[in-house]
Amino acid sequence: MDATEFRKRGKEMVDYIADYIEKIEERQVYPDVEPGYLRALIPEFAPETPERFEDILKDVERIIMPGVTHWHSPYFFAYFPTANSFPALLGDMLSGGIGCIGFSWASSPACTELETVMLDWLGKMINLPPQFLAGKDGEGGGVIQGTASEATLVAMLAARTKAIRHIQLDNENLTQGEIIGRLVAYTSDQGSNELNEVLLKNINDARKIHLVPCHLRGKFVLRFAICARTVESSHIQFAWKNITTIASVLLKTQKQSTD
Repeated sequence: MDATEFRKRGKEMVDYIADYIEKIEERQVYPDVEPGYLRALIPEFAPETPERFEDILKDVERIIMPGVTHWHSPYFFAYFPTANSFPALLGDMLSGGIGCIGFSWASSPACTELETVMLDWLGKMINLPPQFLAGKDGEGGGVIQGTASEATLVAMLAARTKAIRHIQLDNENLTQGEIIGRLVAYTSDQGSNELNEVLLKNINDARKIHLVPCHLRGKFVLRFAICARTVESSHIQFAWKNITTIASVLLKTQKQSTD
């Protein structure tokens, strides 16, 4: 692909993405494929010759889209919002075109400095104390983590460091290594509510909306999050009607089984 074809195919891809976002409400929010569905639909080995762009887009619709969870559907109420506004998509295109890796200031000064300044913006938006900001001479500042898992790991490391410093205040003779060997992080996957678990399964099996659970004070609860920027009151009302209808059927069934 040369620059001329890139211009042509780039315009086609922009049209495809715009159509996808504009019509996302028409797609089933959560796929009903089984694990491993994709392997049988694609070649066992990587192709040795290029394919036509038109054929690739057809494969996207035929093979990929049936297995996509549409996070930006107005019927997706699970997890958390993800950014895909049209300006953000253009920014992704520019970032991909520049293609620098900003792992240090020397590797790309603009990349690393822009990250520092914009995270200061974020810190100010949420009213963080000045010591958490980089500023011109500050010791604070943030970095963008690639995933929620990375952010969780960084938070755990920060908590560990704080715990070590706190322990060393009262135990000056203990080394960091000795303390680390005794630290325990408590998490829990306990706490259940069988009725809520069945309700969540029935809601998601219907494929009209999609939710995920969480544990709150030891209880299994359904989590309803507004994720897509296109969500309107009609989508909320549709989701609530869907939830209450399925819940009513479930409660009626349970009552009949206990009578």
